[in-house]
Amino acid sequence: MSATPSLDGMADHENRGPLPLWLTVVLGVAGSSVALWGVHAASPILGPVLLAFVLTVVVHPLIGALVRRGMRKGLAVAIAVVVVDGGLILFGIALFVSVGQLATVLPEYANQWQAALAGLRDTLKGLGFGPEQVEQALRSVEPSTVLSALAGLLSRLAGTIGALVLVLATALFMTAEAAGVPERLSEVPRTAHLHAALAGFARNTRRYLVVTSVFGFAVAVVDTVALVVMGIPLPLVWGLLSFLTNYVPNIGFFLGLAPPALLGFLVGGPALGLLVIVVYSVVNFVLQSVVQPVFVGDAVNLSVTLSFLSVIAWTVVLGPIGAILAVPMTLFVHAILVGQDPDRRWARVLLAGASGEATTERRAAGRRPGGRQAGRAPTAPLPESQKSPESPGSHSASGTSQAG
Repeated sequence: MSATPSLDGMADHENRGPLPLWLTVVLGVAGSSVALWGVHAASPILGPVLLAFVLTVVVHPLIGALVRRGMRKGLAVAIAVVVVDGGLILFGIALFVSVGQLATVLPEYANQWQAALAGLRDTLKGLGFGPEQVEQALRSVEPSTVLSALAGLLSRLAGTIGALVLVLATALFMTAEAAGVPERLSEVPRTAHLHAALAGFARNTRRYLVVTSVFGFAVAVVDTVALVVMGIPLPLVWGLLSFLTNYVPNIGFFLGLAPPALLGFLVGGPALGLLVIVVYSVVNFVLQSVVQPVFVGDAVNLSVTLSFLSVIAWTVVLGPIGAILAVPMTLFVHAILVGQDPDRRWARVLLAGASGEATTERRAAGRRPGGRQAGRAPTAPLPESQKSPESPGSHSASGTSQAG
């Protein structure tokens, strides 16, 4: 008698059907907000851990490549750890040196800076602005204000040693563990779609970082040569800064442009400063908007709008480190929420944007039962006379057809 109400309750629940769409959306937004708040609260720890995770994903194929060439697995893992930790240390040193050099060289042009501000002050007053409005507008670009901001940035960079140690230690353990992750993941039942989605995330993350590094280096070389020709102080430093800021999508270009443009304005006046801006813009457009798509196309199948908004969102959630991790973390969330669900192909096509829509559609068509991979001819069936009734394949095929 006690089992009857429970069965009736289950039947009533099934008859009610799924939740309304509006309620699903509200619950999803509420749950996402709480999760992002928790990530933001733990960002001092999660940020370095996520950075180590992304770096481990990028360097993981190196271990397999070294092992296949006869190297012992332990030594291959050690080399991968050196690559990750060494590259991270060099990145931090280069960023610290770039900011420090800017703070060192700016006081040498204090007189030119004050003269430029005086001319700008007179121009604004001539346009009808009041003295108080002019002073308030120019207060943020006073030499003392800018130098104070740079000093604060240097102190914050120096204070991230603890976070750097956490990244290095986490990368060490993650890299050592990552060597056996594919085998362990393959043993987990019912993870075929998730496994494929995570493999796609790792592949796209590596592709994104490789493409960013190659074309960032090309942009940095051209920028450095242009700065040398124009006579901008410390051209090597600003070329290095251009390479580093290239890892921040969309916004990084302006971060790398600001110091040399400011120095060009101080050294040669508005004409030289404007020339620096034009050269940087042309180089960035030609190499990253014209040449790069010809060779690699859409590297990660994310729309430009989504990439731009991801920088803002992950910077708010994780802090400055979120700007560097914006695209990899968006790819990870995309793999978990969209990529592992075969029923959400429409979302994959939509999030890929105009540039990646055709590529995404072709990949999806290749995975459908009726689709074929490009470049692979269909296999002709064997004649009936050549088929062996005792072969395992024939039993398997007949069993499959009967099961269908």
